[in-house]
Amino acid sequence: MIPLLILGLLIQNPGAHGYELLAFMEKRHYKYIVNFTKGSFYYNLQQLEEKGWIEQIQQKPSTSGREIRSYNITKAGMAEFEKLMVKYGTKSEYVNLQFYGALLFANEYDKNKLLELIQSQIDQTKTRIALLDEYLSNTQKVPGTTDYYRLMNENSRSHHLVNLKWFQQLKAEIEGFGLAQTR
Repeated sequence: MIPLLILGLLIQNPGAHGYELLAFMEKRHYKYIVNFTKGSFYYNLQQLEEKGWIEQIQQKPSTSGREIRSYNITKAGMAEFEKLMVKYGTKSEYVNLQFYGALLFANEYDKNKLLELIQSQIDQTKTRIALLDEYLSNTQKVPGTTDYYRLMNENSRSHHLVNLKWFQQLKAEIEGFGLAQTR
């Protein structure tokens, strides 16, 4: 998936250098789409160049004396972008929330520790919602265009709100069940 993101970003931002592309991925919170590190990003960037899907267009010396490599997508890269769009655009997989796996054994786990796990999910979900709110408040809808990334983030926010409500209800039920057992 990282090659799709890099190629797509180069289509949107011709002439961008690697650091700019990585900054876009981080600023736009692409980590919620795919796991990536700085190392995996630059590895994929190098692979795309070796395969001829992107090319360096200029090398500018920076003020730090380091070489800055700017890239453009090639004709072969456009063809690969098309293939990757079909590959990932036709996939539909279940959401793999690892917490659900742990919840399968909730009855065999210490109740107080389970409540801590659920609180952790609540805290993480609130953080994700805050990041999405930040992104959505810093972008504006452009009349006459469709911003699919914004729509995706609005949808993601809705899912997180549903999860938050469920986590909070689950926690309340477990806490309430504990009170009923002590009576």
